[in-house]
Amino acid sequence: RCAVAVPDARAGGGWRMLRGDEVGALIAAHLVAGGASGTLATTIVSSSLLSRIARAAGLGYAETLTGFKWISRAEGLRYGYEEALGYCVDPEGVRDKDGISAALVVAELAAALRADGRTLTDLLDRIAVEHGLHATDQLSVRVEDLSVIAGAMARLREHPPTELAGLPVSSAEDLSAGTADLPPTDGLRYRLSGGPASGVEAARVVVRPSGTEPKLKCYLEAVVPVASADALDDARRRAGEVLAALKRDLAAAAGI
Repeated sequence: RCAVAVPDARAGGGWRMLRGDEVGALIAAHLVAGGASGTLATTIVSSSLLSRIARAAGLGYAETLTGFKWISRAEGLRYGYEEALGYCVDPEGVRDKDGISAALVVAELAAALRADGRTLTDLLDRIAVEHGLHATDQLSVRVEDLSVIAGAMARLREHPPTELAGLPVSSAEDLSAGTADLPPTDGLRYRLSGGPASGVEAARVVVRPSGTEPKLKCYLEAVVPVASADALDDARRRAGEVLAALKRDLAAAAGI
């Protein structure tokens, strides 16, 4: 895996750890700028930002179940990542997550930006203005009794929410039945509609039991349009409000 931190005077200790989705977008933007071809791939619990980067560049895009055993199967894979700090930047060399090659690509990108008088943070800002601010977070609940997880999943299946964070649920998918693009998995996916009045373009929630720990994991994303660099602070504030409300409302709906 590969973790990246950037200088940030507002963060404790003066550094901010980037989320896996942020690093994933940075690497994708760098590869696209270098003329990459093929398919960009990520998982259903990662940010939807990669799909926009791929579409804008005219590249293929694939969305898979969690884990590189699925990402690595994407046809024509050029680059794949998942939000848990895993990146496959050279599928011809290592068709799996590889922190060493990912760190080299990030270092290459940081050096190129510095030579141009810019930083990784500057590039993240540019990506947000170009594609919308895609803010992600996670609600993770560790339990002693696994029946709590089963109960929460059953509750959400029996009584799917119709609204979260003040946004209407436009689609509720039970992934245990599979989809046209995904094999069956124990998970639920909610897509939420936004609009000018809400200041949010869209939001998404994926709920699933952890495959390795006694946890219920809820992956949250809010997409906020950004008119210009001057609007970034307001967009981040609004995204933070939506993510906090999603956590609150989802916890209530799941009874956790």
